Amino acid sequence: MIDKSKVLVVGGTGYLGKRIVKASLAGGHLTYVLHRPEIGIDVEKVQTLLSFKAGGAHLVEASLDDHRRLVEAVKKVDVVVSAISGVHLRSHHILLQLKLVQAIKDAGNIKRFLPSEFGMDPSRMAHALEPGNETFVQKMIVRKAIEDAGIPFTYVSANCFAGYFVGGLCQMGTVTPSRESVLLLGDGNVPAVFVDEDDIAAYTIKMIDDPRTLNKTIYIRPPENILSQRQVVGLWEKLIKKELHKSSISGEDFLASMKGLDYAQQAGLGHFYHIFYEGCLTNFDIGGGEEASELYPEINYVRIEEYLKRYL
Repeated sequence: MIDKSKVLVVGGTGYLGKRIVKASLAGGHLTYVLHRPEIGIDVEKVQTLLSFKAGGAHLVEASLDDHRRLVEAVKKVDVVVSAISGVHLRSHHILLQLKLVQAIKDAGNIKRFLPSEFGMDPSRMAHALEPGNETFVQKMIVRKAIEDAGIPFTYVSANCFAGYFVGGLCQMGTVTPSRESVLLLGDGNVPAVFVDEDDIAAYTIKMIDDPRTLNKTIYIRPPENILSQRQVVGLWEKLIKKELHKSSISGEDFLASMKGLDYAQQAGLGHFYHIFYEGCLTNFDIGGGEEASELYPEINYVRIEEYLKRYL
């Protein structure tokens, strides 16, 4: 039996990071969580860290700006998973990973690095609208640094986090479903891919010791969760036994609505445009052996109707 890798999670107190920590522990991995000494009086993060410790995780204090201590932290493990935030509406620190890449290179012991991606595949988004293209440009900078350093990697493309997209019926600016009305993006028929955040974490941890995922981009595209906005709305209507009032916005009007908004809102709307008007998540075929639910059929992923039941 192959020993399970020791895992260091960077960004472990964040929205996805805390789920990755829990999935790593549940998977029987010796799990380390990096935390910054400058955490200060962020009591919520401290309590999260303490809950990890109670669950068997090892807490490692190191700043991304302290290269020596960062290298020491990396040397404790076999695999590094980064969940540093790249969502403009929360915080955006993708390029901080370049310091992590340098530490991994200098440590010289890491068998696999999974950088913070987890959304759209940045290699397919060279055409992305400004300012939202910044996310993809920066992720590609990190990829180049990883590959130039000769670090083994897996890139995880997890598509749409259900909490951000399903809860709001694929509308930006809300994360809970209305029982009255919905704004359809275009005709509402462009398919997207929605994944429960705990499932993203579970698939990610499955990948870290799998030779089939080494030096590849792996897509989390569960077949039953490939749905259009209209289909998501239809599932919600079925659950509440009521038809919502529907209006729609054309692609041209959607883009026009971005003018005058702040940077984060413009970036988010641009991503919504690519997903729900262009179909950027589903307009290409995945190569064999590169889709997570196919690789790990033992994971019974959450279907979107089940996810929506949480809001009843």
